Amino acid sequence: MALGRDAMEGMFAIALAERALRCGVGVELRGGQRVCAWAVETAPAEVLERPATDLVLSGWRLLTLGFPVEAERSYRVLLAGRRRAEILAAFADPLQEIRAPLPFVVQDVRLASAEEEAAVELCKLARLLPAAAVAPEGEGAVVLAADALARYRMWSAQSLRPVVEAEVPLARAERARFVAFRPADGGIEQYAVVIGTPEHDTAPLCRLHSECFTGDIFGSLRCDCGPQLEAALARMREEGCGVLLYLRQEGRGIGLVNKLRAYRLQGGGLDTVDANIHLGFEPDERDFLAAATMLRQLRIPRVRLLTNNPDKVESLARHGIAVAARVAHRAGRGPHNAFYLETKAHRSGHLLDLARLRAILGDRRSPF
Repeated sequence: MALGRDAMEGMFAIALAERALRCGVGVELRGGQRVCAWAVETAPAEVLERPATDLVLSGWRLLTLGFPVEAERSYRVLLAGRRRAEILAAFADPLQEIRAPLPFVVQDVRLASAEEEAAVELCKLARLLPAAAVAPEGEGAVVLAADALARYRMWSAQSLRPVVEAEVPLARAERARFVAFRPADGGIEQYAVVIGTPEHDTAPLCRLHSECFTGDIFGSLRCDCGPQLEAALARMREEGCGVLLYLRQEGRGIGLVNKLRAYRLQGGGLDTVDANIHLGFEPDERDFLAAATMLRQLRIPRVRLLTNNPDKVESLARHGIAVAARVAHRAGRGPHNAFYLETKAHRSGHLLDLARLRAILGDRRSPF
């Protein structure tokens, strides 16, 4: 799908704005009003200390702090008091603490404007905590139309195009080739690992595998990602063909740094869903439009999906890829990840054998 000039200019501006936020620089968001925004995580202390600077948080984060808000919305929090930089940082990041006595008062919590909601979305795209500092005044390094943020993920996924293909024999599947896809804004590449010639099959085996740096590379026992990756490739080798889409959405789409933060929270007793929510994210931030775009580029309109997650089946079908069958995919269970898998089954709807998981888990609620 070819993108128009407005989409291309919007994508380029968002790419610049992401970099600006990661560097602690403000971004000017325009729509019905003008707002200058910084990511709380990287903003200079002098910006956070200004009396005119307010905090914008997701409803998910505010719910964990005890505020009666809607999870799916964002809110502007007006604070009064001393040590503003410390307070804003602690509101944004549950790993930080506010030292007593509490030096602030919450004056008001109100629904965020479209521009303020866009600031939170931009923080997410920059793989930072979803918390923005906003002010009516300030110099933004990048000027951005707020409504572009709502369409960016769709633009980026639909603009993916293959840039190179190479044979890469694998230990689990020797007849393999990698296809690298790049979005039009030059952002993060996505990868397809093609086993045999799945495009000649009426419905080849397909796995949507979200990257997991800790599990795929280092063999982390906290999840089942590494074993699932290897088992998928082995299954495709046995069948003679298949396609594994390696999607760059670590930690259910929150990024590696935030996933490590979630691990810290899990160490305090939260499950994987609540840990993401405490950070201010949705339980699962992923979308699989990119996967559907890649399959169309590979000329594979119909698949048998190797997954335990019904959301993947629904998402592919919604984006125009027919799912002929769901194929169960279970690998890598053990005492270190049984609570994690039980949480996926109970709270995320994954189709897993709970009785077996509980037998592995025993009386422990979490091994961490």
